[in-house]
Amino acid sequence: MTASPTNTRPGGRSARVRADVHRAVQELLAEEPAEALTLPAIATRAGVHPTTLYRRWGSMAELLGDVATSRFSGDIVVPDTGSLREDLERWATDVATDLADPDVLALMRAAIGSGPTGGCACTADRHAQLAAILDRARSRDGSAPEVGPASDALLGPLYYRAIFTNTPAEPGWPRELVKAMLD
Repeated sequence: MTASPTNTRPGGRSARVRADVHRAVQELLAEEPAEALTLPAIATRAGVHPTTLYRRWGSMAELLGDVATSRFSGDIVVPDTGSLREDLERWATDVATDLADPDVLALMRAAIGSGPTGGCACTADRHAQLAAILDRARSRDGSAPEVGPASDALLGPLYYRAIFTNTPAEPGWPRELVKAMLD
């Protein structure tokens, strides 16, 4: 028997549960410290049974890694101004702006604190964006730093300041990081 369009569920229950659980994680992180976050509390907020979370994600680290991956994927547009310096300045400024959001910081701190799975999710997309900018610059004129050193010079300070200090990035600071890296 073939399913007709009238009896299929767009996105289905699984997608709805995932969205509800992600929303619950973000709401709870906005209300209380990450240390107070538990899978049963998330399940209650999401309106699902705790075994659903244990079966689907297995651990808090896996769940936070999934939420972080979802949140940090594709949220910053990779600029293409025709200039490596301008692309990096715009991109680094956008990253710094994103990192200044208290909800973003709460999720990042929780994901990083939960184990190695979440920590990578907070930076994987940023590395891909940076690689795209650098690859495009190399295709234009053949010169651009490698992703590793560029990440150390730009993402390292931006993430360190956002996650481990209470010092906000000054408006021109991302441009200064780019200048120091390229000059």
